[in-house]
Amino acid sequence: MKKLITLFTVALLSSLSLTAQNKATKKADKHFSRLEFIKAAEDYHSLVEKGEADTYVYGQLGECYYNIYNTEEAERWYAKALTDSENPEMIYKYSQMLKANGKYDESNQWMAKFAEMRPGDDRALAFKANPNYLPKLLDKGKKFNVQNLEINSETSDFGGTLQGGKLYITSARNTSRRTYGWNGQPFLDIYEYTVSSDGSYVGERLLGNRINTKYHEGIVSFSPDGKTMYFSRESYFDNLYEKDTLTKNKISVLNLYRSTLLSDGWSEVDPLPFNSNNYSVKNPSVSSDGKTLYFASNMPGGFGDFDIYKAAINDDGTLGEPMNLGQKVNTEGQEMFPYISSDNSLYFSSNGHLGLGGLDVFQTKEIDGKMAPIRNAGVPLNSNGDDFAFRLNEETGEGFVSSNRDGGQGSDDIYGVKKLQPICDVLITATVSDSKTGNPISGALVNLQDTEGNSISTKTTNADGIAEFIIECETSTQLEVTMEDYESTMVSVDGSNEEEVNVSVSLDPIEKIIVMDQIELNPIYFDFDKSNITAKAAFELDKLVQIMKKYPEMVIKANSHTDSRGSASYNQGLSERRAKTTVQYVISKGIDASRITGEGKGENDLKVKCGSNCSEEEHQMNRRSEFIITSGNPNS
Repeated sequence: MKKLITLFTVALLSSLSLTAQNKATKKADKHFSRLEFIKAAEDYHSLVEKGEADTYVYGQLGECYYNIYNTEEAERWYAKALTDSENPEMIYKYSQMLKANGKYDESNQWMAKFAEMRPGDDRALAFKANPNYLPKLLDKGKKFNVQNLEINSETSDFGGTLQGGKLYITSARNTSRRTYGWNGQPFLDIYEYTVSSDGSYVGERLLGNRINTKYHEGIVSFSPDGKTMYFSRESYFDNLYEKDTLTKNKISVLNLYRSTLLSDGWSEVDPLPFNSNNYSVKNPSVSSDGKTLYFASNMPGGFGDFDIYKAAINDDGTLGEPMNLGQKVNTEGQEMFPYISSDNSLYFSSNGHLGLGGLDVFQTKEIDGKMAPIRNAGVPLNSNGDDFAFRLNEETGEGFVSSNRDGGQGSDDIYGVKKLQPICDVLITATVSDSKTGNPISGALVNLQDTEGNSISTKTTNADGIAEFIIECETSTQLEVTMEDYESTMVSVDGSNEEEVNVSVSLDPIEKIIVMDQIELNPIYFDFDKSNITAKAAFELDKLVQIMKKYPEMVIKANSHTDSRGSASYNQGLSERRAKTTVQYVISKGIDASRITGEGKGENDLKVKCGSNCSEEEHQMNRRSEFIITSGNPNS
């Protein structure tokens, strides 16, 4: 996949010092400047065998293998070069190759060195902020099922765009094309399959010569009605290229084009207005409403090698000015292959954000004009190889990802994916402590509930008083925290897009609810004209049960009150029913019936005397229960 990361750019070729070029390296350097990395590596190897290699040759070998994603060889030659070199970019690439080869501890050591040398680099800042991110990422759990597709070939296959019952991919399987010096495979073409009734992909068809040329074509995206196709193509076809002043080589770029569906197939293509022979524009993705085009480019003014941009698609089909998505998304590394889903989640691949190695798939979302935190999609969607060209149907949870991970059929393969868990999740960390001492409380029961009081998950706090939960982004919840000898409490947690939300919960000793001759609970509210115990009422009554169990001599009288709506006689009867259900609830929790009685007070003792002008809130305050300690008060 490295062929696509820096395809037709000069940036990588100048990342190492060229001062060591000489007559001996001239032939190899010429192949390298033409992006013919296989031949270049052969020539550099011959210098090694002759004993004529130096740090420059070792570094160039590392670059060759980095670009064709031979991670073991890239690691080997970078290591030799770095015995006498302090090049920060080489150190960064070496750390990435170590990570790709599963050597995470060693990779982190070299990332730490890179961070010291480039303290202001976004990649360094992200690493220093979370140096132990790998275990967290690996432990997050499986969010997708991933399966290699049968349509893959022994060459490079990637993409996976569904439109109108067809699947569109990009592949190097066309052996009638001439081969490309970067990796020795044929130039890339766009293919179409029909999606059969059983979900398989049949009827492979090479798109016609209005779309495919003898040069590279990339992945596609469609307007919502399927009548306009956007795709990338190598600029040689339009005779657009840069000429290297040193080597005289012609260096092409990638440009974006669009074609309209006609009765006889796709029309001749139109170039997009922001194409250039000085930089690449590639990886199109059209929003579900058809109003925005997302793409990747290394145009001037970006933050790294390739950045993610967007441009408005106007009603008349014209395109607005490209807008960089900013430094939260884009890094000094490479951000490519954007995909904007139907719920406006933005997925993209990056080697600049913290990942598992190579390109990883990440997710974010624009909310109120700002990008939410960038989230790694996790394993097994991501691997220690390159993972890119992600597509997802948010309604079905099915999609595609492309990867050069181990175990595939070719150099890049297309994988079908099925979402199991949301990518965008939030870690809620609840820390429970004693309100008096501030000490953490171990063994407290923390129940995560939805806003209706339905239990989602229950955990017990550890020795540090911590219980952790993972929920989907933008999901409001509440935490019910209980512990023996402490007053239970409920804490609301607003929905968030932040990666972590910390909630501090202080528990009061249970004795705090004994005030004079009463047990002071939060109001036991009843719904209008109802006498049944609600979930909120049960939560409060459980505190009464808890303290009565702690003090077995305590005897309680429960007084129930109504508001002033309805007749006095009806309210008297209603309050008596509420008193009875309150008493019955407490008895059901194991308290002897002799220790609690209830009395209905009707509307005889209103807490808020508001007459006929009561608000609903004032009526609710009058619908209450009070708990009098008639004997066994521990404070007496």
